Amino acid sequence: MADKRDYYEVLGVSRDVSAEDLKKAYRKLAVKFHPDKNPDDKSAEGKFKEVGEAYDVLSDDQKRAAYDRYGHAAFSGGMGGPSAGGGGGFHDPFDIFREVFAGGGGGGIFEQFFGGGSGGGRRRDGPQRGSDLRYGMEISLEDAAHGVEREIEYERSASCKPCSGTGSNSGGGGKKTCRTCGGVGQVISSRGFFQIQQTCPDCSGSGETISDPCRTCSGTGRSKERTKVRVKVPAGIEDGSRLRSSGNGDLGLKNGPAGDLYIVIQVKSHEIFEREGNDLHCDMPLSFATAALGGEITVPTMEAKAAVKVPAGTQNGTTFRLRGKGMKILGEDRFGDLYVHVQIAVPTKLSAEQREKLDEFAQSLGEQTSPMEESFFEKAKKFFR
Repeated sequence: MADKRDYYEVLGVSRDVSAEDLKKAYRKLAVKFHPDKNPDDKSAEGKFKEVGEAYDVLSDDQKRAAYDRYGHAAFSGGMGGPSAGGGGGFHDPFDIFREVFAGGGGGGIFEQFFGGGSGGGRRRDGPQRGSDLRYGMEISLEDAAHGVEREIEYERSASCKPCSGTGSNSGGGGKKTCRTCGGVGQVISSRGFFQIQQTCPDCSGSGETISDPCRTCSGTGRSKERTKVRVKVPAGIEDGSRLRSSGNGDLGLKNGPAGDLYIVIQVKSHEIFEREGNDLHCDMPLSFATAALGGEITVPTMEAKAAVKVPAGTQNGTTFRLRGKGMKILGEDRFGDLYVHVQIAVPTKLSAEQREKLDEFAQSLGEQTSPMEESFFEKAKKFFR
């Protein structure tokens, strides 16, 4: 674990960071190092995976508590986290101690000194579950509102085709039972009064040796391949949500089951709408004449245009609520609302005639004030005494 950076350091946050600030730091770095923005940049790709792995741990209260107490050792076991190229899930942090006392890959303390039971032990290196993978998918707000189906392409470990997953050039003919351990994967040696059981040094615990290892996979039975998967993104999904594609992660060792593929959704910012939960907000420019005289304006929504009646004397900053015009609520047949915030547009260029008429209008108002002005001057009286 010495080669792994501290997760808090990776995300550039303090150890007492709040969940909200943690999420903001992750989003910022994920966008910065995203492969789509850094094509052919292996360094950025590595940092993107590292950032995803750190956030996956620290964003989960239980995993974070385990990490704060035990560090990277809390998730040891060849996993290295759930990110792409990482591991196939997390382990109970107390497995570290169970492995020491109950026997791990090389035999625990009790087994080393008192033997592993009758018959000289058992084979330990059987099929292993493959690693989970992580894929970042960027979608538009419209895609998040209506749902979308996409085909993604990524790299994963799969059964080696040249050797059909056997690890042997001869298709399994080169595999033989290990002579040293007799196929059990463990060897026992005597140390005076004690018997010490250890992993077989010749077969590394597999119980088999390969005389003609496959050149493509070096005898592992797995090799990298490009894979395509169709992903359905449901309507109403939020930024940072994860979709699970079962069995589409790395193939496990020794023909073990494949891990899962996790698709992390990143919703791009929109030029008009700002999302807040299931509601949408937008600033709508309104002419001075319409604000003063009243009228009807057309407002964009996620489905179509909507008409909004503007009463005479509408003030700057007035908010109109359009029920059911927001985002679809995930898994339900209901929608959030759309809030339209009025921004009165003041003309910047006036002709001489327009200026003259506006001046006449201003003079005709005299001392007349709006409710907003009356409220302000009432509050400001004490400053002019």
